[in-house]
Amino acid sequence: MNLRILSVNIARARDIGTFEGERVISGIDKRGVASDAVQVRRLGIVGDEQADLTVHGGVDKAVYAYPSEHWPWWEGEHRIASGPATFGENLTLEGADESAVAIGDRFRWGSALLEISQPRAPCYKLGMHAGRAEAPQIMTVSARCGWYLRVIEEGDAPSRDAALERVRESGAPSVRDVFRALFGRHADETTLSRICDVPELAESWRRPLRVKIAQIQARQH
Repeated sequence: MNLRILSVNIARARDIGTFEGERVISGIDKRGVASDAVQVRRLGIVGDEQADLTVHGGVDKAVYAYPSEHWPWWEGEHRIASGPATFGENLTLEGADESAVAIGDRFRWGSALLEISQPRAPCYKLGMHAGRAEAPQIMTVSARCGWYLRVIEEGDAPSRDAALERVRESGAPSVRDVFRALFGRHADETTLSRICDVPELAESWRRPLRVKIAQIQARQH
């Protein structure tokens, strides 16, 4: 599987407006890079920046990818004009959605090697960026969330006429299945446990899944 890269997007953190009376600083307002290549490091693409490092960025959220396949749905169903970086992603992709890629899948991008680590859990900043406060809720209900990748091998990567080449299929649950397991109501203990056992899944997703498992077990006693 090759996922075509439509755009490579970065941003410095800046003031994006006011939320509940507080000024918000964020790196969500990304723009396509002007260079033909970028440097990919453990914490992301050189030149990209996050503001609140308690919930954004880090090794497990170094690079965020979003599939362009969702654009017609966002535009047709919700009148949210969509294009590169609409959802704050670093990589705007074409070729697969969340159901076609799995936690632990690895992709070669230039000399860099990336691994899918978790789905994206949207927050209010997406609503600010999209100009629609309900955008995070829409993303959650629809599971059109995109996915984060960690950097296994740092390197230089092309930003023009480029693609992510899948070099390993993990056989783990898909990004969509993992997202729905956490945010949906119907995942059973067996499914949740199987997802928790995926070694490549980010710990920040294991914790709430373990809580759901404990809640199910408590109801059984």
